Amino acid sequence: MFKLDRKLMISASVFTAAALLVVGCAGSGTGVSKSCSTSGQASIDGGVFYPAVNGKTGPYLLDSKASGMKINNGRIPTANELKAWDTDVMADGTGLPEGSGSASDGSDVYDAKCLSCHGDFGSGGAGYPSLAKGNAYTLKATLLSQRSVEGADGPVRVFGSYWPYVSTLWWYIKDGMPHPMTGSLSDDETYALTAYILQLNEIKIDGVLVDSEYVLDREKLLKVVMPNVDGFEPKIAGPNSLPGIRAYYANPSNYGAQKVKSSERCMTNCQTSTAKTVYIQNGGIKDFIPPMATARDLPKVESKEFDPKKAYEENCAACHATKSMGAPMFGDAKAWTSVKAKGMDTVYKNGINGINGMPAKGGSTLSDAEFKSVVDYIVNASK
Repeated sequence: MFKLDRKLMISASVFTAAALLVVGCAGSGTGVSKSCSTSGQASIDGGVFYPAVNGKTGPYLLDSKASGMKINNGRIPTANELKAWDTDVMADGTGLPEGSGSASDGSDVYDAKCLSCHGDFGSGGAGYPSLAKGNAYTLKATLLSQRSVEGADGPVRVFGSYWPYVSTLWWYIKDGMPHPMTGSLSDDETYALTAYILQLNEIKIDGVLVDSEYVLDREKLLKVVMPNVDGFEPKIAGPNSLPGIRAYYANPSNYGAQKVKSSERCMTNCQTSTAKTVYIQNGGIKDFIPPMATARDLPKVESKEFDPKKAYEENCAACHATKSMGAPMFGDAKAWTSVKAKGMDTVYKNGINGINGMPAKGGSTLSDAEFKSVVDYIVNASK
């Protein structure tokens, strides 16, 4: 998994790899070249790029002024820095550490660090996705559902019904959760949380249903067979995965396109009669209840006095109403005394521009003046 905090550090390596790609795959004056890897093999999706020829890339003129600019691509990372970045957990167990945790312990960790975003029992909320919506084996059947007729239910895509490997869940939790304190969970806590989410999705391991007392460890995790493990094309598992993927994309008919030459790309009427996706015919749904509005003018907006309390609840409470998010908690006088010690101008500036895990203005669309009034409301309520 890509670590954002090391993005700039590795930019030099990315630039070097890109240069090797261009050198190894550039054509000889054709203006169009196959996109290749550094090994010289064609890219798995059959993509192309346009090298600079006679002051153009493809049909477009190059910016002569920009082409002479010096670009700072950062420094070359050290071996230890690359080692820290180049880590992941594979479905075959590569990179998965030893450890264990029960679903019951995972429930406690979830309530403390995950519930504020993902809702009770993984139901979702606060703009964050659901982690479970019932029995995963039953929901897997809905993945073939199409909204081709009015009132039809669509597919239910949650971890249990859709994800092919549980190792992805383990690594996503370990590397990216909880927001904004990523990397703070121990291996055992990660196993416990994974067990709890498997319990919510009613997953079985070796025929045994994961319940609250189930203890998940490395050996058991590698035995998990997710309901939708065979639901993806092309197949990406196994030692021959890359050659298989290249062969798959070399034949456009494999993914619903016309049977055309592999060097061409279909843009219209590309769906074959055997395609699994069903398009809505005859203009789609027409009988909407209530009827769709046809007026093109915007409704009049009544001028209302700004309510900082309401704005706080809508934009800030998700992080400041719980200690699990790491933000100064609403009503915590000690925490906000420390914040105010920086000076209110600094507090306003940090909030407006964003600081640490907090995005600018908490990700809201409030004006600077409105945001400052929300900060004042929080500070005054935390004395």
